[in-house]
Amino acid sequence: MTTGQVSGYVLKICREQTGQTQQRFAERCGVDVTTMQSWESGRRPLAAMSAGSLAAIIRRLVAMGADPTTVALLDTAMQADSIISHALTGRGDDVRTHPLSQWVITRNVTHMIAWALNGQTPAALPQGSARRSGPVPHAPLLAPDARRAFFTSIRSAAERAGAVGEGGALLARQCLYLSSYDMAAHTRAWIGSMSTYPVVKDHTEWSPSWVTARSVATSVTRHGQMDLLDRFIRDGLASDAGSAANLAYWAHWLGVDRLPRSGDEFMADPETTWDPSALLRALMDRLSPGLGCLALNVRSAWSLTLAHPWLLSDPSLGKAVGDRAELLLDCAELPATTRKELDQMHYGVRLYRR
Repeated sequence: MTTGQVSGYVLKICREQTGQTQQRFAERCGVDVTTMQSWESGRRPLAAMSAGSLAAIIRRLVAMGADPTTVALLDTAMQADSIISHALTGRGDDVRTHPLSQWVITRNVTHMIAWALNGQTPAALPQGSARRSGPVPHAPLLAPDARRAFFTSIRSAAERAGAVGEGGALLARQCLYLSSYDMAAHTRAWIGSMSTYPVVKDHTEWSPSWVTARSVATSVTRHGQMDLLDRFIRDGLASDAGSAANLAYWAHWLGVDRLPRSGDEFMADPETTWDPSALLRALMDRLSPGLGCLALNVRSAWSLTLAHPWLLSDPSLGKAVGDRAELLLDCAELPATTRKELDQMHYGVRLYRR
C-alpha cells in the first residue's frame, strides 16, 4: 500500500514542469531512476526523506523552472498523505494521536485528500497541470478498496471522538467533513445520524459547538441537504462573535491566516492576525452560481465588508465585488436575505465610485 501517493504525484507535476525526464532528473538529484519512480508513485514517501535531502530537491525544482507555487504545495501534499496513511494503516484508537485531532486543516490540505478520493484536481494546482495522455493515471486516486477503507476509518474515528465529548470535537468535525466526500448511500445516512449536533442557541459568544455546527452544515450540502446551513446562518451568525469567528475560520481555511492552529480556539480570539483585503479577494472565488454554500459565502463577504467598509474603496477589489454581485443578482433563485446582502455590497461599491 502506498502512503505517499499525493505528494509523489505533485512531485511528478513539478518535475514535468522542468521538462526533465525521470532519468535526467534523477541524475540531477544524484539518485537512480528507480528511486525517482518510487517517489513519484508514492511507494517511497517523500516524508521519509531527511529534511536536508527534501530541501535540496525543492531547490533544484525551482532552479530548473518548476512553478514555485506548485513546488510549495509539496508540503501540503505531504500533510494530506499523513492523514491518508494514518487512516489506512490503522494506528490505534487513541483520538489524541490522530493527526486530525492535533491541528486544523486548510482547504488546500482537504482538497489534496479529496484528490486521492475522487480524482478532482485541487483548485490550488495550476489549471491543466494534472492532465495526462495514454495510460498514465490522471490523479493520485486511491484504489476502490483503499477508498472504502479510508472512509470506514474516519467514520470510526468520528464516532470515537464524539463519544469523548468536547475533547474530541476537533477530530469529530474534521472526520465528518472528510466523510462527506463519500457519496455512497450508507454514508449519507450516517452523516444524517451524526447531524444531530445542535446549532448554537446562545448568540453572544463562540463555543466549540459553534464550529461543529458549521462543519456539519457545510458537509451535508454536498449531499443536497440545505436546511442545516440555513439554520446555521440564521442562528450561528446572528451575533458579532459568530460573525467574527466565521471570518477567522475562513481566513485559516483559505490560507490567508498562515499561522498553524492546533485547535479551534483561535476563532474566539478578537485579535485579527490576517489581512481583511486578502480574505475578501479569496472569497471572490466562492461567490459563484451553483455552489452549495453560496448563502454562507455571500453572508461572509457581506459581514467582512460591514466590519471593514473601506475594503470597497479599493478600485480593483471594489470592481471584483461589484461584478460578482451583479452576476449573482441575475440568478433567478436566491434566498431573500442573500439577495439583500448582495444588493448592499453592490450599493456600497457604487457609493465609492461616485
